Amino acid sequence: MEIKRRPGRSRSTEVGEVRTLERGLYLLEVLSEAETLSLSELARKTELSPSTAYRLLETLRRRGFADWDEARGLWKVGLRAYQVGSAFLTRGGLIDAAMPEMEKLVDELNETVNLAVLDGNEVVYIAQVEGRQLIRMFTRIGARAPIYCTGVGKALLLEHTEPEVRRIVGAGPFKPYTAKTITRLDGFLETLQEARQHGYVMDDEEREDGVRCIATPIHDNRGKVVASISLSAPASRVPNERLEALGFRVRRAADAVSARLGWAG
Repeated sequence: MEIKRRPGRSRSTEVGEVRTLERGLYLLEVLSEAETLSLSELARKTELSPSTAYRLLETLRRRGFADWDEARGLWKVGLRAYQVGSAFLTRGGLIDAAMPEMEKLVDELNETVNLAVLDGNEVVYIAQVEGRQLIRMFTRIGARAPIYCTGVGKALLLEHTEPEVRRIVGAGPFKPYTAKTITRLDGFLETLQEARQHGYVMDDEEREDGVRCIATPIHDNRGKVVASISLSAPASRVPNERLEALGFRVRRAADAVSARLGWAG
């Protein structure tokens, strides 16, 4: 098949434009992982020269994907990036299907409820309904977290085969966040096996001291796990004697979301 190019455009020009696009997207990804960053911090994190980083940022700013806080001398993600991201997050009606059940859980249990999806070897939080307790859990929408030490991460892998789990999380050892973090792959696999018997998974102060999470998977109309839902609370409000009841309630909410997505399981 013959590839036609527009007159006056060389191969080197096209490669340069692609490279510029890649750099701009990478810069936006780095910026999204922090609330604000200075130009020098962004240049260092992306290994770009300050002048190149500035030109890319200015382009992103003109398109609304980045914002410049002149008073503080800091850059942040712009509204347009949120709008584009929202188009993905609402694809297939996942958030629309999940939000009523998340709100019911919060109304009933008064604890924070999260919705997350898998992205490579990390989880991304795409929606949250906060509890109304004085002390409550909070996670920034769009934040990423490891799979192995989060309830939503474990729930997303709950129905994967062992080879699939090994491929996604790696061989370990994993970075410890607390004294309870599971750092070895065999320990993580055992945890998943035990959780399958209960139908829910736990983050038992493995990511943050004093925080427990209970999570279950959400299925689409093909029966594929596409997301997970979790309840997060201070460990003192999730004692062992409440685990079974809370796990059942979160699982019931996840099943209701799955039913809205067309799952008949």
